Amino acid sequence: MNVRVLNEGDAGDYQRLRLRALKDHPEAFGSSDEEELNTPMKRIAENLKNGLPESATFGAFIDDELMGIVAFQRHVRKKVSHRAIITSMYVLPEARSKGTGRALMNAAISHGKSRPGVEDVILAVTVGNDRARTLYASLGFVSYSIDPRYIKWDGQYFDIEWMILSLV
Repeated sequence: MNVRVLNEGDAGDYQRLRLRALKDHPEAFGSSDEEELNTPMKRIAENLKNGLPESATFGAFIDDELMGIVAFQRHVRKKVSHRAIITSMYVLPEARSKGTGRALMNAAISHGKSRPGVEDVILAVTVGNDRARTLYASLGFVSYSIDPRYIKWDGQYFDIEWMILSLV
């Protein structure tokens, strides 16, 4: 497995994986596949190109195929620049239980540790997604709140749990 920062050349593979994540798990993301379906490839490529150095999207490749993604975004405003957020975590079913999610998270956390001044990393996990929550807790993330009814999809509400990892 190879985990690396994605770049503009990965835009097509990234979009395919992102749309699958949004379609297969609408309860886990604030965006929907319908909203992102027509995002111009040029915009996706620009976002991947312009993310560094403070933000980055990582991809896990197995046999040169993109199998998982995660994004690290540092807050840009001065008063909250000590914090970053991990978003868009998704691993294809066939790449699960192979260390793919852990490798992606370790890459994102390492990136955060390499950014001067980043003290905390937060993330949100849908309540009931025990597999993801267990992974995050094993990496040192701790729960700090439950946000009820955060996502509403197809008439059903989903709570999310906010978790934090202190890097200092």
